[in-house]
Amino acid sequence: MKKLTLLFLTAVMMTISSVSLFGQGKFGADSAECIKYLSYYKEYYKQKNYDDALPNWRKAFKLCPPTASQNMLLDGTVLVRRLISQNKNNAVYKSALVDTLLNIHDIRAEYYPKYTVTALNNKGLDMINYMQDDPKAVYDGLKEIISSNKEKARPQFFLFLFNAACSLYDSGVLSSDEVLTDFGVAMSYMDKMPESEDNERIKTDIENLLATSNVASCENLIALFQPRFDATPDDLALVSNIVRLLGSTEGCTDNDLFFNAANKMHELDPSSSSAYFLYKLYAGKSDVENAVKYMEEAINAEDTDAAQDAQYNFELATFCYKNSSNAKAFECAMKAAELDASLSGKSYMLIGTIWGSQVCPGNEIEKRAPYWVAVDYLVKAKNADPSLAEEANKLISQYSQYYPQTAEAFMYNYNKGDSYTVSCGGMRAVTTVRTQD
Repeated sequence: MKKLTLLFLTAVMMTISSVSLFGQGKFGADSAECIKYLSYYKEYYKQKNYDDALPNWRKAFKLCPPTASQNMLLDGTVLVRRLISQNKNNAVYKSALVDTLLNIHDIRAEYYPKYTVTALNNKGLDMINYMQDDPKAVYDGLKEIISSNKEKARPQFFLFLFNAACSLYDSGVLSSDEVLTDFGVAMSYMDKMPESEDNERIKTDIENLLATSNVASCENLIALFQPRFDATPDDLALVSNIVRLLGSTEGCTDNDLFFNAANKMHELDPSSSSAYFLYKLYAGKSDVENAVKYMEEAINAEDTDAAQDAQYNFELATFCYKNSSNAKAFECAMKAAELDASLSGKSYMLIGTIWGSQVCPGNEIEKRAPYWVAVDYLVKAKNADPSLAEEANKLISQYSQYYPQTAEAFMYNYNKGDSYTVSCGGMRAVTTVRTQD
C-alpha cells in the first residue's frame, strides 16, 4: 500500500513539475494545486472511495478552471447526486446541493459546446428528479432547456413541462394562452423527432392532459389547431389528434375543423372504424345520403366480420327507418337477420314496423296489404326471440284492425288465404290475404 501511495505521489509531483516548466496552460493560475487535487480525487474516485474523493474534488473544482477537465464536471455530478441522496431530509442543504448540481451542468454546457445538448438534457433530468416540490422552477428551467435544445430535448421534458403548465394554470400563475402556447411548442418540436412508440405515447399523454385540463375550451382548441390543420392537412397524426381532442371536449364536434379533420382522417387511413365515425357525424346532421354512404363503407371494409356487419346493418336500418327511408331500412334489416341469427328477432321486429308504417297507393286491398306483411314479420320476430313476444303481439293486434272485411276482399277477387304479392315504396314481399272476419 505504501509503495502504491509513493508511486501515486511521485506521479503527481512529476505532472506538477511538467506544468510548471511549460506554463499555467488550461489548469489556471494555481495550476500545481489544481493538478494535485485533480489527481487526488481521481485516484479515490477510480477506487469508488467516494467519501474521500469528495473533499479532494471540491478542492479541484474550486481551484481549477472549467477547462482543466471535463471529467471533473462529469464526476462531480455523480458525487453531488450521491450527497443529495444522503441529505434528502435536510431541505436547506439539499436545496444548496441541487443548485450546485445544476450549476455544474451549466458550466459544462458553456465551456464544452460540443456537449451542450447533453449537458442541458442531464440538467433537465436532475431538475425533474430533485425539484418536484417547486413546479414553477421546473417549468422555467425546462422552458430554457427546450428553448436551447429544441427537438433535441428529451421527449419526456415536454410532458413534464406541460403537466407543470396545467398545474400552474390551475393555481392562477399561468394564463390559458400561455398554456396553449406551451402545448403548441411541445407538439411542434415533438413532430420533428424520430418516430417511435415512446414518442407517440408521450404525445398522446400530453394531448390527454390538454383534453382533461380546464384550458381545453372548444374555442381555444380550434384557435390552436386550425392553423396547424391548414398548414399540414395531410398529417395523419395531427388530424387524428384533432378529432380525438375536439371529440372529447363537450360541445366541440359541431364545427368545420372537427368535421374536416374527421373526413381527412378517413381519407388518409380508411378503416371500418373511421367510416363508422363519419356515419355517426353525418347521421347527427340528418344527412341521410352521406350517412348511408359511410356506413356502407364500414360494412364493406375488410377489417369487419359477419357479426359486426350485422350490427352495422341493423343500426343503419334503424337510422333509415327513422329518416323515412323505408326501402333502405328494409334492405339493411334483412341483411342483418341473414348475417347474424341472434339479431334476427330484432331485425324482423323492425321490418314488421317498417311495413306497418308504409303508406301504399291504390285500392283498399293495395292500401291494406302492407299490414299483412307487417304481421308476417312480427310473428317471425317473436318466434325468433320470445322476449319480443309481448311487444310483437301488441303490434299484431293493432295492425290486424286494418285488415279488409271479407266482403271487401271478395269485391277485388281475393279470398282469405290467397297468396298476394305486395310491391310498394321500393319494397316487395309475398304474403297471405287475411280479413277481419
